[in-house]
Amino acid sequence: MNRAEEDEYRQFVTARLESLRRTAYLLCREWHTADDLVSITIGKLYRHWRRVRAAENIDAYVRGMLTNAWLDERRRPWRREHSTDTVPETADMILPEPTLAERDMLLALLGQLPPRRRAVLVLRYYCDLSVEETADVMGISTGTVKSQSARGLEALRLLLGGIPSTRGELS
Repeated sequence: MNRAEEDEYRQFVTARLESLRRTAYLLCREWHTADDLVSITIGKLYRHWRRVRAAENIDAYVRGMLTNAWLDERRRPWRREHSTDTVPETADMILPEPTLAERDMLLALLGQLPPRRRAVLVLRYYCDLSVEETADVMGISTGTVKSQSARGLEALRLLLGGIPSTRGELS
């Protein structure tokens, strides 16, 4: 595209940008999506400006490009999802808030563990650190973190009593 064509393109886009944006909004009913559609259309328009400017009615041609961009977006898989104002609550997503008695019991059980095991459990499961991050914080190997985690969880299960061991699941 030469300099004169580029200037002509810029003038066209500058003059019609708001009109294109409003048209896009009327198509999709979301300002963010409308802006995306206009950006897509303007990009395609730039690539094909020589062909577009030869059209009889450039505005109609560009509106057709915008409409096709919208239809293409609607066909995309992620457009089949719709946002809502509220998140649906399902029983499997909501965990009950632990009671004060349960928290006190957990603190008491943790207090019965050796300091190193307690530190590993707190860092891994309360602070949500990875095995590697826990090892770095404590200055121990990742294998030690894994074994201390397994032994600490096993000890908590035994202290609680009546809960079957799942030691094989921790490896």
